[in-house]
Amino acid sequence: MSIRIAAVGFSHYHIYNQVNALLSGGAELVSFYGTETEQMAEFAQRFPQAKQARTLDEILDDPTIHLIASAVIPNERAPLGIRVMQHGKDYSCAKPGFVSLQQLAEARQTQAETRRIYAVHYGERLDNGATVKAAELVHAGAIGRVIQTTGFGPHRLFGHVPRPDWTFDKQYFGGVINDLASHQIDQFLYFTDSTSAEVVASQVGNFHHPQFPKMEDFGDLMLRSDKATGYIRVDWLTPKGLDTWGDVRLFLLGTEGYIELRKNINIAADEGRNHLFIVDQQSTRYIDCADVHLPYGEQVVYDVLNRTETAMSQAHCFLASELALIAQQKATVLQAQPTQE
Repeated sequence: MSIRIAAVGFSHYHIYNQVNALLSGGAELVSFYGTETEQMAEFAQRFPQAKQARTLDEILDDPTIHLIASAVIPNERAPLGIRVMQHGKDYSCAKPGFVSLQQLAEARQTQAETRRIYAVHYGERLDNGATVKAAELVHAGAIGRVIQTTGFGPHRLFGHVPRPDWTFDKQYFGGVINDLASHQIDQFLYFTDSTSAEVVASQVGNFHHPQFPKMEDFGDLMLRSDKATGYIRVDWLTPKGLDTWGDVRLFLLGTEGYIELRKNINIAADEGRNHLFIVDQQSTRYIDCADVHLPYGEQVVYDVLNRTETAMSQAHCFLASELALIAQQKATVLQAQPTQE
């Protein structure tokens, strides 16, 4: 037995990662709906098995649909997720799942009342073979206990995918830390097995894009739990000379060794993705993780059918979002608007 899913909202290409993960887990895509005409046409071409619904209510009122996946504009994700849960369905959205602590509080309340799943698809961990392999190694004790994570999430603003107008106004996505660093916060909690944490310090700035005064192109923060510390840096400053959208990296420091992940590229050496380097008490070695199995979709399908939390606990999902929102809220502004040259 599997689950039937629908896709709603196509404002970001993350919808394809979300749907493909669920399909790989055995889900059946039956319908879709949105207001983004061009993006919906592309989605229909990629997934001809899905029927276009006439209205959102047509999907919400369909009792045979178990889960709705969405990549609507970020500030619309929580209100949609609340409606989905109130209609007795589970929900999976692209990150960020919320743009304010108020939205998070409302979603938490509805989730507690309905006991439905509100999942945020932290794709940098869930869709990356090197990160999945690192989790396997860490859980097997390969580097001892992880006591610090250092994560970098650089992005290219132009030239990778089209950027809609909402990309440049943080009221729609909550700011650079909330938008991008939620990935690294998720990984800090996951790899250090932390169930609580605090934001020690955070900073944001707009250093290179004065034409977009309502966005930030740099952010960093420090986290601390009772088990570990973490440092995170995100930005929109990837230069054109890189052969991918961002040189995303993660460093895991353990008591018995360390792991470095070069997720998108091994610069000046290998343009492929999913590179893992490990140093332990026995050796230094490299692991190509291109063919590592990604279990997330299967786990979500299992959780929907069995009301379990094998893919991600609800507490973890909400905590990662909460820390991102707090870090964004308390961030020191380093340069609110640079001077036009």
